[in-house]
Amino acid sequence: MSKTVAAPVSHRAWQDYYEMTKPKVVMLMLITAWVGMALAPQQGMASLANWVFGTLGIAALAAAGAAFNHLVDHKIDQLMARTHRRPVATGRVSQRNGLIFAFSLTLLGFAVLMVFVNALTAWLTLASMVGYAVIYTGFLKRATPQNIVIGGLAGAMPPLLGWTAISGSIGALPLLLVLIIFAWTPPHFWALAIHRIKDYQNADIPMMPVTHGIQYTKIHVWLYSWLLLAISLLPFATLNMGPVYAVCALALGLRYLQWNWWLLMDRKVDAAWGSFKFSITYLLLLFVALLLDHSIRTFL
Repeated sequence: MSKTVAAPVSHRAWQDYYEMTKPKVVMLMLITAWVGMALAPQQGMASLANWVFGTLGIAALAAAGAAFNHLVDHKIDQLMARTHRRPVATGRVSQRNGLIFAFSLTLLGFAVLMVFVNALTAWLTLASMVGYAVIYTGFLKRATPQNIVIGGLAGAMPPLLGWTAISGSIGALPLLLVLIIFAWTPPHFWALAIHRIKDYQNADIPMMPVTHGIQYTKIHVWLYSWLLLAISLLPFATLNMGPVYAVCALALGLRYLQWNWWLLMDRKVDAAWGSFKFSITYLLLLFVALLLDHSIRTFL
């Protein structure tokens, strides 16, 4: 009696397009945008609509930037172990279809923000997407080992976008949050670049570990960690946040410094990967601390 073998589940096209949006990256960006929304001056029921449509528009434009990144970098992706199975790199999604998808997300996100939120948020979000997809991916990434420093501003914008989606204006606090992410980005990516240095060498991308060596990069990660700690305390120093946030920011910053000390001194096996992973936890918990402090100060 023969056994029936179940046919393997086929790869669906929608999974490729979903992968092109880099959903984990977009989710982290949305979390920081939501914190910006929560900290902004609220406007009753209008704020609820802006929360919903702001989230949709920011997510669509962030996903569009990710999709353009897949398209521009498809030849580089083919040379890197981390990215060689991406949809455009493998040909599962054609350049033409990928472009239609990316432009559709761009038009959707911009239209939603312009019609249902406000023009300031629409233009700032579009500028941030263009900064990442065109200026960073298309030029800076291949031009200088300072690529992630200069291009990091585009990825640092979500807290400001969330704030403007609710308030319709720019404030000092969201700019400080942008500055925190801007300072966080270089050590975050340089740790990954150390861990994946062979990928960047194969693809001839001038990331700092490739052009200046691993030890030089470790020193910069260590120094940026101190800069990040100082900047992360600015919301408390400017009286925008209270002691709950200050304690959390200090504790998280010291823990991040510890990881990067281990990286600098070769105290742990694959400390670069450990530092990279903790940096994501660091940013997430720091923004949770912002919400927690704000909630306590609001209800007390």
